[in-house]
Amino acid sequence: DYQYHHEDGNHHLTNRETEILQHIVKGCINKEIADMLNISLNTVLTHRKNIIRKTGVKTVSGLTFYCLRNGLLTM
Repeated sequence: DYQYHHEDGNHHLTNRETEILQHIVKGCINKEIADMLNISLNTVLTHRKNIIRKTGVKTVSGLTFYCLRNGLLTM
């Protein structure tokens, strides 16, 4: 199941939030994202909180749908 709060656009996600979101929906765990982007785990967690707050989406499946719907990820 996913929760989806629909509004047009990308909810003003920063470039870094968008980058982290793309890694999340590709199945990367927080530690992997931190290592790939050379940032701390706490920074990844902060970005995840901001993504959830801005999108209203709390699950990975919901985030995947959000990305597809908003052109942030293609199949």
